[in-house]
Amino acid sequence: MNTLSVFFIFSLLASLSIALEHDFCVGDLSLPRGPEGYACKDPATVTTDDFVYTGFRGERTTSNIFANNVTLAFADAFPAFNGLGISMARLDFGLGGVIPLHSHRTSEVILIVKGTIIAGFIDSNNIAYYKRLEVGDIMVFPQAMLHFQVNVGETPATAFVSLNGANPGLQLTTLSLFAGNLPGDIAEKITLLSHKEVTRLKRIFGTA
Repeated sequence: MNTLSVFFIFSLLASLSIALEHDFCVGDLSLPRGPEGYACKDPATVTTDDFVYTGFRGERTTSNIFANNVTLAFADAFPAFNGLGISMARLDFGLGGVIPLHSHRTSEVILIVKGTIIAGFIDSNNIAYYKRLEVGDIMVFPQAMLHFQVNVGETPATAFVSLNGANPGLQLTTLSLFAGNLPGDIAEKITLLSHKEVTRLKRIFGTA
């Protein structure tokens, strides 16, 4: 057995031994987040409540411009997810409500629990995959793909999503273009929208 093989086996065993040293790593939000997540909360101070998240309870208002309400249960809201490679969110849609085009660093699964929506994603070949989803249906959005959801029913709708990362990130295309510090003239060039339309959108999001 050569040196490289021995090193590989040793590294693999070492990584497995580290993984088995901890049953969990509830995030300590008082400390800075590193590239692998939060540092672990002292296990002696962990209680059952650390593993329960109640933020999805109750009704939601959907009065914003997209007629939606998004409740995120990422690691910064539910520290028990820290290090486990999972997170969740609740999506509430008013009549005609949408979750506009966006992406994550992770893949996502959506489960419809109320109403009817059209959900879909667009791949790197600009092919759109979309479907009308009813209660009980699920759909998967592959990692990093632009995706969206639209309430097409006659009642409000609710869905839950699960993502395979404790901090999957969330980048809304519309907000990235018109709610940040991107100059309007650049936005016009890269979107082919008119000056009037770009100004209107930036004004909507408070940056004009």
